[in-house]
Amino acid sequence: MSATASDSIMETGTFVNCFLLVISLVIIPVNGGYDKERDALLKGTFPQDFIWSSATAAYQIEGAWNVSDKGPSVWDTLAHQDNNRDTGDVACDSYHKYPADIQLMKQMGLKYYRFSISWPRIFPTGEQQDGVNQDGVDYYNNLINELKANDIEPMVTLFHWDLPQALQDRYGGFLNNHTTNTTVIHDLFGDYARFCYQNFGDRVKYWITFNDPWIIALEGYGIGNFPPKHRDPAEGQYKAAHNIILSHAKAYHIYDDEFRAAQGGQVSIALSCDWGDPKYPDDPDTVEAAERYVQFFVGWFAHAIYKNGDYPDVMKATMARKGREEGRNSSRLPEFTPEQKAYINRTSDFFALNYYTTVEVADSGHIVTENPNYFSDMDVEKGHAADWPQTPFTWLYTVPWGIRKLLGFIRDEYGDPDVYITENGRPDHDRDPAILMDMDRICSYMMHTNEVMKAYSLDNVKVKAFTAWSLMDGYEWLPGYTVRFGLYYVDFNDPDRTRYPKASSVFYKQLVRNNGYPEGSDFTKYVENMWYFCHNTTEAEVNGYTGGASQISSLFSLFLAIPMMIAYPLIA
Repeated sequence: MSATASDSIMETGTFVNCFLLVISLVIIPVNGGYDKERDALLKGTFPQDFIWSSATAAYQIEGAWNVSDKGPSVWDTLAHQDNNRDTGDVACDSYHKYPADIQLMKQMGLKYYRFSISWPRIFPTGEQQDGVNQDGVDYYNNLINELKANDIEPMVTLFHWDLPQALQDRYGGFLNNHTTNTTVIHDLFGDYARFCYQNFGDRVKYWITFNDPWIIALEGYGIGNFPPKHRDPAEGQYKAAHNIILSHAKAYHIYDDEFRAAQGGQVSIALSCDWGDPKYPDDPDTVEAAERYVQFFVGWFAHAIYKNGDYPDVMKATMARKGREEGRNSSRLPEFTPEQKAYINRTSDFFALNYYTTVEVADSGHIVTENPNYFSDMDVEKGHAADWPQTPFTWLYTVPWGIRKLLGFIRDEYGDPDVYITENGRPDHDRDPAILMDMDRICSYMMHTNEVMKAYSLDNVKVKAFTAWSLMDGYEWLPGYTVRFGLYYVDFNDPDRTRYPKASSVFYKQLVRNNGYPEGSDFTKYVENMWYFCHNTTEAEVNGYTGGASQISSLFSLFLAIPMMIAYPLIA
């Protein structure tokens, strides 16, 4: 269907039905308390070369878990241990349906796509010496070629959590001895990265070594909820993170030394961070605790990579004190050698950021416990403000202004780097009937991207990209298919895994087309009409008026916004 048709308004009868459906949602809070200055809509556009993208991960969408010679990953192992657990065996079947998926991106006008390569699909055991799965190499070549043929640039993640099971069995995964630059896991990840650069780098200009190493280290090797389910909350996450940082540096130097001159690409690592906002902003101890929280979160990885090759001073000092209090001879936080610090420092070409939520932080005082763990190590208390709306994930509250504060922190702390937002999104419950009119997601993207615009336009943060998580519903790790993040709905009960556009896909298409919120555009007028609804308030209330007129204003504003929201069936 043509772009003109896809942007048109539905017939009157359908319009009214959809309007009534959305009105039924008006009582649901979408965002927290409205601050007139902080939360006001900023009109304007991003630079013409701004990157709009969507993202997925191999295990979450590919399926084909044992096709050809693909080896099992730690996620395959975990999913198959429990007969009642959802698996990624088929997932979205994107391994077979990638051409259709690329057309979904093209319909939205996207020019970039972030996806990950499955290490065990390339090297079944994780080691090149054991053999290469040529079918896997062909799959990623075909995917990249199809993207390029449709004028979409690939942004490739080398590792999005699906470690080859053989590497966990043989070497302990990322707990492999971490004392030298040439530890086995570093070399093996370097071999894998080199192979990908050699085979795909002529067409790939953006590389991400690891996605969210905070999760890999903490959930995989500390808390032990995620595979490989190694439970060592006192030390496991710190040892794993140490190896991940060195493995990232290895992959960066291989590209820098062997491929950059010919291929001209860039390499980074995607770091997640929940912004830590001080609960009592006038209390110095609380402000210090909030910064300590952020340093333990993103600084754990970013300080070494972007500043000086080492962990943040506050993290080292806190962990040294903890070690003394626990009667240890040394800190539980490993140390980098001088050579390693030099090797790690400045091993990123841009700052890749995943942002989902914010927490309120207060100082807890020194926590002394017989069972130390990452969270007690911070010496903070964290929580959420009463007016922040919660999503289906207990940890994820919708706090759009947090991303602006975090971007400002990155600008100031890490030398004003180029920042690529590599993930942002929010989940819905899996429900019957399906949630296709996903108002919460529309509001979330609207508010977050406007906060990103404020960071760029008002705070001079060099934001270069925004990536929606995710292109389509997928396997959401431990929750399986019970929650959905996608711009497109996937029917997992349909053997064909049919995709259906959600209303958010139309919103995102218009956002990309307008490159922001240009003054006077029809799209911006729609956004203005939805703005107060998305903030669970009305223009009258914001300006000091209450009562019946305020509620009428809310409904009328929502009514004016409906044409864009209900256009989504026309792009199917």
